[in-house]
Amino acid sequence: MIKIDCHVHTHASPDALNSPQAIIEACRRRGVDKIVVADHNTIAGALALRELAPDLVIVGEEIKTTDGELIAFFVEEEVPARLPLEEAIARLRAQGAIIGVSHPLDSLRREAMGRKALLTIIDRVDFLEGFNARCILPGDNRRALALAREHGLPVTAGSDAHSPLEIGAAYVEMPPFASKEDFLSSLRQARIGGHLSCPLVHLASTWAKLRRKMKTWT
Repeated sequence: MIKIDCHVHTHASPDALNSPQAIIEACRRRGVDKIVVADHNTIAGALALRELAPDLVIVGEEIKTTDGELIAFFVEEEVPARLPLEEAIARLRAQGAIIGVSHPLDSLRREAMGRKALLTIIDRVDFLEGFNARCILPGDNRRALALAREHGLPVTAGSDAHSPLEIGAAYVEMPPFASKEDFLSSLRQARIGGHLSCPLVHLASTWAKLRRKMKTWT
C-alpha cells in the first residue's frame, strides 16, 4: 500500500505558503509516498514541483467554476477559472483527467459546490473528496462520504495543505498503480487515514493573502 495526500497546495495558490522544497521535506518526514498538487486555477506549481520530485507528484488542479469547485488529477492542460461547470468538466474529460469534487458539502466554504449543484453532475465525475482535513465541521465530511457511497463513487482524502505543517494530515492508503488508467481501480480499494487539522490553520491562508497584498504595496 502507498500513502497519498490527495490535496496539496503550493505557493502558486495565492492563499498558500508551501514552497516546493518545504513540501518535499514534509512528505519525506511523514512517510507520504505521493501527493496530488491541486493549486487554485493553475498547474504551474504542480509542474514545477514535479520537475524536482517526479516520483512524488501527481499534477492536479482545483478549479473554481460558476457552481463551486472541482478537483482534477492527471491534468495536462490548465483549465481557467469561472467557466460553467459543464464546460470545465468537458475540458478536463477531453484531456483524460480524472475528475472529482473537493470538499463538496462543506457548509462553511463559499467555494464548496453543495448538494444541489453536485447532483446535477454526479454521474459525470469519477470521485468525491470524502475527507478534507480543513473541514471545520466533521459532519460535512461524513455527508460527503455517505453521498459517495449512495452513488457508488470512490473517495479521496487530503490535507488541503496551505502550509507545511498540514501536509499528510489526511491521506488514502491504496495499492500502487502503474498509470492514471489504474488509479481509479486502486482508489476503490483505498482506506482513509488521518485527522482534521486545527481550525487555526486557516490563519496561514489569511497570512499568505495578506503577505501578497503587502508585496504589491511596496
